[in-house]
Amino acid sequence: MSKGVPLTDVDRAPWLVTLRGAIKDRLDHSEDVAVSCSALQLKYREILREGDGGYIQGSYATCRVKFVCLEASAELIAARVQRRATEGGHFMPASLVQSQLDLLQIDEAEGITVVDATVRPNAIVEATIAQFREEFASTALLTA
Repeated sequence: MSKGVPLTDVDRAPWLVTLRGAIKDRLDHSEDVAVSCSALQLKYREILREGDGGYIQGSYATCRVKFVCLEASAELIAARVQRRATEGGHFMPASLVQSQLDLLQIDEAEGITVVDATVRPNAIVEATIAQFREEFASTALLTA
């Protein structure tokens, strides 16, 4: 990506498997974990969901691995990526933002939490935590 070439599924596979292992390790020890990554397609999210040993493919509501999609315009995302590249050598050039957005697949059935990325970071975290607490509370009520 640093050379302006998007990753392929073959490039992503080892990275996703490593993340899945880290998620599994934490969940197996009853720990909460937050991972920040670009799991743009369902097939990538499925690999990560497998970190929940009890996950059955397609049973999104009971899976302990949850996803958040930060939503903003392509222009805003590109500007942020460009700023990060200028400030600290971010690996991905802004020229790849559109190719990443083109890969994005969101299916409502997955229950992905969509958050407005134009608000303050603290507001994003607070909204996400509140949403997850509500989801987990309703799941606990359903299974009790």
